Amino acid sequence: MGLYQNRMVVKVGTSTLTNEIGQSDLRAFDRLACVLADIQNKGYEVILVSSGAIALGANKLRMKAKPASLRLKQASAAVGQCGIMFLYDKFFAEYDKTIAQILLSADDIEHEEKKENLINTFDSLLEMGVIPVVNENDSVSYTEIESEERLFSDNDMLSAVVAVLCRAKKLVILSDINGFYDRDPRLHPDARLIESIDHIDESVYALAGGAGSRRGTGGMRTKLQASSLAMDNGIDTIVAHGKHPEALYEIADGKAVGTLFVGKG
Repeated sequence: MGLYQNRMVVKVGTSTLTNEIGQSDLRAFDRLACVLADIQNKGYEVILVSSGAIALGANKLRMKAKPASLRLKQASAAVGQCGIMFLYDKFFAEYDKTIAQILLSADDIEHEEKKENLINTFDSLLEMGVIPVVNENDSVSYTEIESEERLFSDNDMLSAVVAVLCRAKKLVILSDINGFYDRDPRLHPDARLIESIDHIDESVYALAGGAGSRRGTGGMRTKLQASSLAMDNGIDTIVAHGKHPEALYEIADGKAVGTLFVGKG
């Protein structure tokens, strides 16, 4: 079966949803909800993959530092997931949109029966005009929090897996930089934005640095891994700046924004 040309998966990271001191960026939540609601009004089916539960939970629990132990990370995730869904529900409701929560673990993707039920759930929600909000189930899934090579890689890979499952034509990964550069723009002011990539090989991976911002855990390498999976399934992937969600309008219209990883067709 082919891809849904009007179906878009948008992934937002912790660094987009929090401010410089690690607190919830309410304006970011509001602007993201507004733009996604507007894009749905234009005829797109939208799925939001959102990080941020552990960070928001740690703030709510008044932890002085990012939790280090597994038990505290899972406790923070459980508290934070309530908070993040409350904020999404509040802001999307302002724009007359209904959302749904879907929490995933690796088992949901790897077992065929679970995967089929998951696809049916996504399709049913989208048919009813609901915007699914997806996150990794950190409160129970220890492998994703602790392992070095995590399946979902801070939800970058999860967003690609969701895009493949839902046969979306576009995957947008909102990051804390404008796209993929030939070197780290935070260290090299003369770094050049690469506008389009149609093949990811070791030379491309060599341009990616390590982990990203201090509040998130993903880096550009995980975004390349996610983009590669999406590209192999014919899905166009765009990496753009999360603090400028208005760029999603241009992406929906097929205009050049950030870095486009061209899906193989």
